[in-house]
Amino acid sequence: MRVEIWGDIVCPWCYVGKARFEKGLAAFDHADRVEVVYRSYELDADRPRGETSSVIDVLTKVYGSTREEAQAMEERVAEGARGDGLPYLTEGRDHGNTFDVHRLLHLAKARGRQRELLDVVYRTNFAEERSVFDHEALVALAVEAGLDGEQARAVLADGDAYAADVRADEREAVELGAKGVPFFVVDRRYGLSGAQPPELFTEVLEKAWQSRAADAAGA
Repeated sequence: MRVEIWGDIVCPWCYVGKARFEKGLAAFDHADRVEVVYRSYELDADRPRGETSSVIDVLTKVYGSTREEAQAMEERVAEGARGDGLPYLTEGRDHGNTFDVHRLLHLAKARGRQRELLDVVYRTNFAEERSVFDHEALVALAVEAGLDGEQARAVLADGDAYAADVRADEREAVELGAKGVPFFVVDRRYGLSGAQPPELFTEVLEKAWQSRAADAAGA
């Protein structure tokens, strides 16, 4: 059984949702029979590559809020993340175009290290004062996740490498009706949006498993 998760590495609720899904998956009796695939989705695709802003500046622009209101938003998200055992910095974080990160995640998928790289990138972006938008920084993160540094550097240097894979993921998200991320598709039978409670993920996994068994019995 396959679970596909669309998300963006600058999306805090994708960071939280991934952790909650993994807790729900751990409580599922057939967790060892589930393949998890992470799909690409850009929240700020129009931002020029290489251009970064502080997260607070982005929030004030997107929501038309004051800096104090934007900081309060970040504090609320941080409270939710920390409640799930996730470290979260509310200051000193940058926001930028994530297309190159997604291309590198497709390299990691091809090398069997997608989850490892995603974990490293999420941790770096939300819990450490390190950039995920500089190519050399990304190469270092790729190596940390078990990838070959020269392969990672070559992918980042070639703007076309895995670009079609990223765009295909994004088109499919639209075709499936995703209005935002995180967006979870379980066995192409059930879809869930948002950082849902772990118990709900377990429930949906069980429903999908039972539906699959019923289909097999009726075949």
